[in-house]
Amino acid sequence: MNRKRMQIFYSGHVQGVGFRYTVKTVATGYEVTGCVRNLSDGRVELLAEGAREELESFRQGIRESGLDQHIHQEDVNWGEAANQFRGFEIAK
Repeated sequence: MNRKRMQIFYSGHVQGVGFRYTVKTVATGYEVTGCVRNLSDGRVELLAEGAREELESFRQGIRESGLDQHIHQEDVNWGEAANQFRGFEIAK
């Protein structure tokens, strides 16, 4: 399997609304590993690794979870997986 790494910076009203917890919950339905964390500038960063199709589905699942209303912008970057994650967690 050709694993990819998806990095997304979410902007909008994405802190203080259960964003990270919801993303972690959504992740359980997909074969992805990674983490989600708040940034000091008010954005949320998502790092996820898996098959590209699975990552795209995960990204859509996040929007369909009700978080779409809080997201004003998504900046997505793709790369090769670094295989640094064992599961999916909320990072500090």
